[in-house]
Amino acid sequence: MGHRRIIHVDMDAFYASVEQRDDPALRGRPLAVGSAGRRGVVAAASYEARRFGVRSAMPSVVAQRKCPGLVFVPPRFDVYRAVSAQIHAIFACFTPIIQPLSLDEAYLDVTRPLLDYPSATAIATAIRARIHDETALTASAGVSYNKFLAKLASDYRKPDGQFVITPRMGPDFVASLPVEQFHGIGPATAARMHALGIRTGHDLRAQPLSRLLRHFGKAADFYYGIARGLDDRPVEVNRPRRSIGGEQTFDADIHDWAEARGHMLALSERVWGRCVARGLTGVTVTLKVKYNDFRQIVRGRTAPEPVGDGADLARRALALLAPCFPPPRGIRLLGVTVSGLRAPGAVPPARPPPLEAFWQKASPKTSY
Repeated sequence: MGHRRIIHVDMDAFYASVEQRDDPALRGRPLAVGSAGRRGVVAAASYEARRFGVRSAMPSVVAQRKCPGLVFVPPRFDVYRAVSAQIHAIFACFTPIIQPLSLDEAYLDVTRPLLDYPSATAIATAIRARIHDETALTASAGVSYNKFLAKLASDYRKPDGQFVITPRMGPDFVASLPVEQFHGIGPATAARMHALGIRTGHDLRAQPLSRLLRHFGKAADFYYGIARGLDDRPVEVNRPRRSIGGEQTFDADIHDWAEARGHMLALSERVWGRCVARGLTGVTVTLKVKYNDFRQIVRGRTAPEPVGDGADLARRALALLAPCFPPPRGIRLLGVTVSGLRAPGAVPPARPPPLEAFWQKASPKTSY
């Protein structure tokens, strides 16, 4: 069986680049999309701001300390969604096998493209050129034989760059990288690997699967494969949404139940509106509470019946929130999420399928 040809396309500083495109006065300036308030958070940063160490999800006060000349603009998600639709329409000209990851990035399987190009590299070049011509924005692309390496490659020559990792290059390319640069290995997992003496892809490849299973459980198979440049995950078209949620960061800490209840009612209505827009409901409601020292708790509850409306969602969320009061410290953020999604009125199976059925359906891994 031949190798897949996968492209990962990632827009460059997408939100910030859209703002600089639409307002020439912002071009060349360190820019953050978000709120400059005391409780604000950076949603995106331009490359000019990134040179000062400003990053997305950074508290705005920290970003302003790092970059005193930082300019803040409020996000315009309706505009970003419209531009994203333009970009995804371009993808669809080249392949029907597209897996969006967010508004600004996606995987494309171009093993059998719709247009006749000599290589996946040529397709990636053509996609990036069309994006620039039609949106005046730049994108970076990674080309490889699997999703893991394609994503690594798209980061390799950012911004406005392109990199190819061939099957012959893959294992050696992975071996030279620090594990914290691997997509799918976050800071906490990287720290655990460092404690075990695993600092590079070469170190990870040297670990027996039995040791990885002991320390990393079900993720061990994935780590064992990517250390060898292997990843058999397909590009998933119309991957089902797993959850719908929202959260709110407050300008002043919340200590009072009445205030918290008011915010949770409004937040639940907002999240329920998103559920209605997607024609979905769910049986699991999860609450997130972040305190002013940035510690957080997450608790959830699954009910036999799916959420019926915004008031029902608020009732379930408030039942999870009530045990948190009186809070041990001020509350900085509240969030609520609906999961276990299904269409309203859909009837779940009476009982889960037997374990044997799961294994019969599981796809065998493919070697490369």
